[in-house]
Amino acid sequence: MLWVKAFHIVSMVCWFAALFYLPRLFVYHVDATDALSKDRFCIMERRLYRGIAIPSMIATIVFGVWLFSFNPRYYETAGWMHAKLTLVILLIGYHHICGSYVKKFAAGTITKSGRFFRIFNELPVLVLLAIVILAVVRPF
Repeated sequence: MLWVKAFHIVSMVCWFAALFYLPRLFVYHVDATDALSKDRFCIMERRLYRGIAIPSMIATIVFGVWLFSFNPRYYETAGWMHAKLTLVILLIGYHHICGSYVKKFAAGTITKSGRFFRIFNELPVLVLLAIVILAVVRPF
């Protein structure tokens, strides 16, 4: 069980690293003025999303389900787990929104501003804070 928990945490850290960096790339991409920079950001965004964000999200979910399977009766009745899973579902939605922005940047159809992406970039920080507090403190 400890190995599964360790890999769950490692994959979660990788997933959050991608979700922290990808919107930051969006900020830089929006502010880029030359075609070479914009093309380079498209490549970076695509590789980060497909090469790190998607695999680490999948690994996080797989290891999380595996951990859940060790004691499902407890987790089914733990209020903190319900709150955590709600946040994970929202985070998966955020992840997919990032994927849609990767596609829009590649197509050249993005309409959001750098200010929007600066604010958008802060959302996973709040989710991470809440998830860690729920998992460690287990307030309810």
